[in-house]
Amino acid sequence: MSMDRGFGFTRRAAVVALMASVALAGCGSKSEAPSGEALKAASAAGAIEKPVLKLGFIKLTDMAPLAIAKEKGFFAEEGLNVTLEPQANWKVLLDGVIGGQLDGAHMLAGQPIAATLGIGTQADLIAPLSLDLNGNAITVSNKVWAQMEPTLPKGPDGKPTHPISASALKPIVDSYKQQGKPFNMGMVFPVSTHNYELRYWLAAGGLNPGYYLPGDIKGTTDADVQLSVTPPPQMPATLEAGTIEGYCVGEPWNQAAVQKKIGVPVVTDDGIWHDNPEKVFSIRKDFAEKYPNTTAAMLRAIIKAQQWLDADGGKNRAEAVKILSQPNYVGADAQVIAASMTGKFTFEPGDTRPAPGFNIFFDKYAGYPFYSDAIWYMTQMRRWGQIPADHDDSWYVEKAKAVYRPDLYLAAANKLVSDKVIPAASVPETDGFKPVDNGFLDHVPYDGHKPNAYIQSLKIGLKQGQKVTASGVTGG
Repeated sequence: MSMDRGFGFTRRAAVVALMASVALAGCGSKSEAPSGEALKAASAAGAIEKPVLKLGFIKLTDMAPLAIAKEKGFFAEEGLNVTLEPQANWKVLLDGVIGGQLDGAHMLAGQPIAATLGIGTQADLIAPLSLDLNGNAITVSNKVWAQMEPTLPKGPDGKPTHPISASALKPIVDSYKQQGKPFNMGMVFPVSTHNYELRYWLAAGGLNPGYYLPGDIKGTTDADVQLSVTPPPQMPATLEAGTIEGYCVGEPWNQAAVQKKIGVPVVTDDGIWHDNPEKVFSIRKDFAEKYPNTTAAMLRAIIKAQQWLDADGGKNRAEAVKILSQPNYVGADAQVIAASMTGKFTFEPGDTRPAPGFNIFFDKYAGYPFYSDAIWYMTQMRRWGQIPADHDDSWYVEKAKAVYRPDLYLAAANKLVSDKVIPAASVPETDGFKPVDNGFLDHVPYDGHKPNAYIQSLKIGLKQGQKVTASGVTGG
């Protein structure tokens, strides 16, 4: 079957669909909002309760499913009039969804989980869809790279062998300590994938990225490397100013450092955790309950966009790059966006390597919100002290199921399967848990059914019975 179904959807058809949905919504088509089991069984083809929507995003290439759903007419095809609005930073975006100024958003996977747990803020958010796999990298300054590069193993072509371990960074960090200077690195938000990936990479190389005290957003207790928050578009300028010596961020802001010749990516997140889940599409729980058909329509449109992005080996990626380069979306040079989004990744001038899986939006069940992915994020929150106390395995599963909503994803995806829009094989048959994952940089296996055993198996990080205090880690 064709993987680009819907490309022929005309502007006239979009307008007709939108007008019809508005007319239905204005003629008493709203019904009592289902909840609980009734919500799960909500019709995926019912009248749209709220056809006019505003969705938020941060200027990163992994917001692509939202831009494509808008620009290729997939939202309009579902009877939705969607405005996409860039946000200044992840905190502003989160507050916009919680406060209702935004109906939903391209969001860090850790944000709806943390909000539900009351880390930083308290709100009932859900993640009915995962937006992508992979898409981040860790970049260091030219100064740091000049010290790391001579120590690295090289391939037959004389270029560094990837993935590069943070053990190559450890002597440099140690020298900073001896000089009484902090070694500073940036990430985008305390509960971001980037924070946990950067911490994982550092810890796997023998460096402690620090612990969070209760209520603390800095997470620098006992830290060898001081991590701080910088909004993604500001990362290159902050690196160039010397405020930080490296950062973990999504594209195109690693490639921007390469183009500006101010830094060198040393590892992609696929090298830290193979095919890791990245962003999610998040909405308030009460939005899904009040507007079940609108929710299903949004998900169907986004799933169509995800399929379009991965269709036929990425044949549409060049067009996607042009769309994303527009100032109302990512607003970076098309050349910079293309450097990571078209099947390759540039580490430094003259070192461009194949990276067909750097951005995955539809393949490998990228859209399905697996409980085991949510649980992994919680293991890292516990590992570094954001979850301050121990909980049994069932607690992790319970919290994951409160946030990640594969039932809503399946309602949308199965409707697309029945309509022959996406293939049945693209929807997983699963209990929501992936098999044991051995795709990590340090080769520590992860079993989502056994979060506490996994936490115990990691060399650096809190263990059973340990807590973080102002004087350091105690207990255990």
